[in-house]
Amino acid sequence: MNRDRVNQLLPAASRILVVGEMILDEFIWGKVSRISPEAPVPVLEVVRETFNAGGAANVARNLRELVDHVQMLGPTGSGPDADRLRALLTGHGIELQEVLHDPEYQTIRKTRIVARTQQVVRVDREKKRPLDKASRIRALDHFQKLLPNLNAVILEDYDKGLFDQEFAEALVGSARKAGIPILVDPKPSNPVHWKGVTGITPNRSEAFRAAGVPWSDPVDPPLNDRALEGVGQKLLADLECAFVLVTLSEQGMMLFQPNNTPYHIPTRAQEVFDVSGAGDTSIAVFTAALAGGATPVEAAEISNHAAGIVVGKLGTATVSRAELLASFA
Repeated sequence: MNRDRVNQLLPAASRILVVGEMILDEFIWGKVSRISPEAPVPVLEVVRETFNAGGAANVARNLRELVDHVQMLGPTGSGPDADRLRALLTGHGIELQEVLHDPEYQTIRKTRIVARTQQVVRVDREKKRPLDKASRIRALDHFQKLLPNLNAVILEDYDKGLFDQEFAEALVGSARKAGIPILVDPKPSNPVHWKGVTGITPNRSEAFRAAGVPWSDPVDPPLNDRALEGVGQKLLADLECAFVLVTLSEQGMMLFQPNNTPYHIPTRAQEVFDVSGAGDTSIAVFTAALAGGATPVEAAEISNHAAGIVVGKLGTATVSRAELLASFA
């Protein structure tokens, strides 16, 4: 595949909706040069602090690098964290008209403390809270209103209370009826059965858990990994979906489709600094390519290039169109 074909498959005019839990990612950057006299722990001298939109919002950020129209649907609360998150998203040009404001909702914040390039610890501030009945009705009304103008939908599950079986089935059923591709990044700790979606994009561990198959260590080359192949085929059958794209870290990706042999794409990563957010990049770029008319194989190849770029960056990063096209030069 050449860069002209990739550019053709990523039309900027696409309109994609991301449904999921938005997270404020905070990074505290510093350096360690001594051990605390109070306890055997390193002392971090803070150099700077940065904030990014994370979780489902990071998927939206990655999409916005490639397409002009990205919309968010999900809950947000009140207070400084909520205000900062909304400002970050608005600054990226992401449309927030459908975001649900709930003053009782605690906006999720994840704080990562990084010494030079090494993450030392992560501190999470969150409170799991399902949608109340009124918010669910509003969310489904917003979803139905948006569907006629969408090219694709991404459901990004972080298991923070937004998705349950009833809500998931309502979203998937509406998208299928409208003929809109609907992709899911599942969280196996949340027992939602995503039957009827167009496709899912778990990592290897998530795929085994979602399929209910005991873990087995990766095999090299991945095409000889019989356990993984069994998991991919089981997920295809159980979910009745068009494809399963399993991300395999340093082994790249594996694409499963009904009545096709598995398709393996080796990793394109040159250096790995930070894998946080790599799954968000994968599903965002894969969906953008599908929305532009790519086959699942073409979309997986493009997504794999993007993942290889983003793991070479620190923090929850994105991949620009220029970077992605340059990787196909």
